[in-house]
Amino acid sequence: MVIRNSIGVALLSSAILILPSHAVENSLEQQESINKSAAASQNKIDTLAETTLSDFQKYRLAEQRLESLTIYNQQMAKLVQSQESEITSINKQINEIDGIETGALPLMLQMTNTLSELLNADIPFLKEERKERIETLVELIDRADVSAGEKYRRIMEAYQVEMEYGRTIEAYRGIIVVDNAPRTVDFLRFGRVGLYYQTLDGNESGKWDSSTKSWKVVNDDYRTSIRDGLRIARKQMPPELLTLPVNSPAS
Repeated sequence: MVIRNSIGVALLSSAILILPSHAVENSLEQQESINKSAAASQNKIDTLAETTLSDFQKYRLAEQRLESLTIYNQQMAKLVQSQESEITSINKQINEIDGIETGALPLMLQMTNTLSELLNADIPFLKEERKERIETLVELIDRADVSAGEKYRRIMEAYQVEMEYGRTIEAYRGIIVVDNAPRTVDFLRFGRVGLYYQTLDGNESGKWDSSTKSWKVVNDDYRTSIRDGLRIARKQMPPELLTLPVNSPAS
């Protein structure tokens, strides 16, 4: 009985040692399957996380772009409104300018005619230059591409130049016709009070006689004064008192 029991115990012990080996293999296979399933699940999770992050970044980018476009549209709306106001203002100014030009045109024509009358009645200094200035104004008034403001400004400039003639002295060279014979002389202008000439050799001097509308030779006593006047006008000598013949005021 004892031997039989021992054998039974031995066989039982052998069976107990064999069963755990199969269980371990099954357990390892199950564990590997679980690991593979977990890895696949983790890969899915990682993929979903990356997709979610990418979608979130796209959303943030779209949100920022929407904000920028909103600000841009608001600014453009203000700009359009400002341009519409500017267009309205310009159209109003154009209408006003048309009315101003209609009323100012007769005045500008009259002012230009007055310049022509002044030129004809004045002593004959720089006559061609002044005549050309007036002719330019007449052409300017007839031009449709020049605004009324520019026309008026040019006319006022011409009047300013004429005003300066009345309070300045000037020396310039030109041609004079005496006894139907042209000659080159030096002219001396004292405002609008007197206009004189002297030949280049200094042997003859004269003045404009407003009563006869002609040149008149003056005495040699005035030759030195006219010569000095020419030098003063050219800033070749300091101003000094000069004795010159002047025209008597018209009654």
